Amino acid sequence: MRRGLLPAMDGQAITRCQVNRPDLRWPFPKRMAERLTGQSVLALRRRSKYLLLDLSSGETLIIHLGMSGRILISGDPLGQFHHEHPAPEKHDHVVFNMANGARVTFNDARRFGAMDLTETDALEAHWLLRDLGPEPLSNAFNEAYLAGRLSGRRTPMKSALLDQKIIAGLGNIYVCEALHRAGISPRRKAANLSAAGIARLVPVVRDVISEAIEAGGSTLRDYKQADGELGYFQHNFLAYDREGHPCHTDTCTGKIARIVQSGRSTFYCPGCQR
Repeated sequence: MRRGLLPAMDGQAITRCQVNRPDLRWPFPKRMAERLTGQSVLALRRRSKYLLLDLSSGETLIIHLGMSGRILISGDPLGQFHHEHPAPEKHDHVVFNMANGARVTFNDARRFGAMDLTETDALEAHWLLRDLGPEPLSNAFNEAYLAGRLSGRRTPMKSALLDQKIIAGLGNIYVCEALHRAGISPRRKAANLSAAGIARLVPVVRDVISEAIEAGGSTLRDYKQADGELGYFQHNFLAYDREGHPCHTDTCTGKIARIVQSGRSTFYCPGCQR
């Protein structure tokens, strides 16, 4: 999403911000439209599952998509996105009109998304970000770190990897895929994972995330990328949403099973994930 938004927003001024309702998951910041209108986007970053727009006002806009939020781009004058401005839709809650002619629309039918504004200098102390663990693609996420965080934890591996305080940004799909590639059962107690298992898991997590970003993410139900196109990593799924299908691991004759952990579907192979 961040990559898709760069051509439309990075270095551009927000000529008009339109806020069409008072809240999403929680109320919008006071005077949000006024505080955003006229500001330039100095940088567009990401932390965990949050988009961060650093503004010329010295504030940063924090955006979370929630379960079904979408950010769509239309009307770029350079023709990069090939979308004319569409007619407004019922769930277009926030619209950014950019100086380059692009329109960036936050659409969220279920309203599980969120936005907040905070001073850029105080961003790391914001309550949404201050307790997050390291990014999976950062140097801080390594074997020694993961071994220390899993030590003594009796929770299942699936739950441990979904804990944003341990690793920032991993979601249900990519945890299922990483555990399958590493041959680790999602049921295994985190404290019982061997040093060899941790050594397999760390690079696999990085690989899964990197491949998914390059493929544009995963399209489930109505999710799309920023430019309106679909994500394609779902074509590379080895475990997720493949219940009853043969496992693709070499020498494994098992089939993918589905269980429920903490209210979320988990897909794995009982034959080769131990």
